[in-house]
Amino acid sequence: MTDTPVPAEPLPVSAGSEYDKYMLRSAAEMRMVLRGLLGRHAQITVFFNDGQDMLLSMLVEVADRHLVFDTGADEEINRRATTAERHYCVALLDKVRIQFLLGAFARIDHAGRPAFLSALPQEVLRLQRREFYRLAAPIARPLKCRMPLPLPDGGTLSHEATVFDISGGGIGIALPPAGIPFAPGQEIPDCRIELPEVGIVTCTLRVCNVHELALRGGLRAQRAGCEFVRLPGPMATLVQRYIIKVERERKAREAGLN
Repeated sequence: MTDTPVPAEPLPVSAGSEYDKYMLRSAAEMRMVLRGLLGRHAQITVFFNDGQDMLLSMLVEVADRHLVFDTGADEEINRRATTAERHYCVALLDKVRIQFLLGAFARIDHAGRPAFLSALPQEVLRLQRREFYRLAAPIARPLKCRMPLPLPDGGTLSHEATVFDISGGGIGIALPPAGIPFAPGQEIPDCRIELPEVGIVTCTLRVCNVHELALRGGLRAQRAGCEFVRLPGPMATLVQRYIIKVERERKAREAGLN
């Protein structure tokens, strides 16, 4: 698989939303994007049952009037997928987020293997990587990223950076102490991000930018933006689950206050 799933809750794509301008509704354009996913063997994350269930799949056929996906590894999840009425599909194609909504899945045999059959989507969202939804890390349960930073003398500093936001593309963090080499373009392998109640993400990070941020009271802070480098599918899935979990908890709290 050449692309990893996008670790984020399906974005709101209703008419008039901020993402509506990125929507493809031409049948020819949609098929071109879907065939791109097929040709690249792109991994697709399928959310259903209001985000309670998900499976990892791939397209195995794009026809004029239908799509065929391979089934997941868990037969119970496959069974639930066939009883769900709506399926949100999210994938990456050349670092561009692809999202579309499908209706019911039917179990079929395709080339001698079990598969899912679905009608074509009515629209496809194609969103550049810079448009990834970024989740602000909860203040009550802060995120930390353990980073092994190389030192000028050849040693390594085990630095624990505070994570301020996280998305399918990467994280925003506080800068390491002064004097520690840390610059755009630098790649840092073996980083570890502990996601409470979800799991630990191990990854390689690339420093994209370093900038100064104005805080309240006239204070200023140093921040850095880092992107995931070839994030493995299982790790991307953990990030997805964490973002969905935190957003769901926030919405529940807001509903309770209202």
